[in-house]
Order: sequence, then structure tokens, then C-alpha cells
Amino acid sequence: MLIQIIGENIVELQEIVVRLESLSTPENIEGMARFGITPEETYAVKLPELRKIAKEAGKNHELALKLWELNFRETKILASMIDDPKMVSSTQMNEWALEFDYWEICDQCCMNLFRKTNFAYDKIFEWGDHEEEFVKRAAFSLLAVLAVHDKKQPDEQFEQYFPY
Repeated sequence: MLIQIIGENIVELQEIVVRLESLSTPENIEGMARFGITPEETYAVKLPELRKIAKEAGKNHELALKLWELNFRETKILASMIDDPKMVSSTQMNEWALEFDYWEICDQCCMNLFRKTNFAYDKIFEWGDHEEEFVKRAAFSLLAVLAVHDKKQPDEQFEQYFPY
């Protein structure tokens, strides 16, 4: 794979891609499809391996943006794992959500990143009536992960979403 991204994170990006290539298991693609995981580009690397890579990489907004641009299943999931929620803008969330094309990327972004942003609750209302299937799913995925993980919120915070 030829990487044409210039910047300070090029070495890290290349190292990650090389590692993904080494962990690639193309024979798993058929199994992924049985669960509705249908990316156009994938290395078929399992989530526990991606979590290890993300832990080693640490939080890095710029690297996350570059990983997202590579447009592979694994690079998008890694992007959601390493991006710094404090640096994620509402615009970035909208742009990424519009690129969701199957459930796994949608749910991983909501679980790993979007729920930790300052815009999470607003996006539920914004995306709840969206025409795009996976943008709308993101609203419900966010609602579900916030209900599980945001223990400080009173029930009333979630009751306002019942009409959806």
C-alpha cells in the first residue's frame, strides 16, 4: 500500500499499516459478512488486536484523522479508538457519520469516541430523523451507549428521547 500522507505522524501511520497487514486474516472476511460486516476495504483484523494497537498508539487526533482517510475497516475503528474527544468537532462527527456504510463502524465510533464528546446528546436529536440509514442508527447507538456509560445522568435525561 502506498501512503501519500505527509506530516509528523507518517512514521506512526506507516507502522500501523504494516502491523495491520501482518495481522491480516483474509479468510475471516466471509465470517464477517455473515454478521453484516461488509466493508469495501478490510484487513480482517480482530477487535482485540485493534485495541492493542490503539493502546500503544495513545490518544492522537491528527493520527486519527489520517487513519480515517485511509478508509479501511480497521483504520476507521482505530481512528475512533485513538481520537481525542476534546478535539473532535461537531462537523467532524457529521462528516464521519455520513460515511458510515454498515453497522460496525457506526457502533464502534459511537462507543469509542462520539459518546465522549461534548456533542453526544445533541447529535441524538440531530441525527434521529436523518434520512441516511446509518446516520439515524448512530443516534440510537449513541443513546444506547450513553444510557449504559453515563451513570451520572438522571433518567429524565433519557426520557426526552422516548418519542424517537
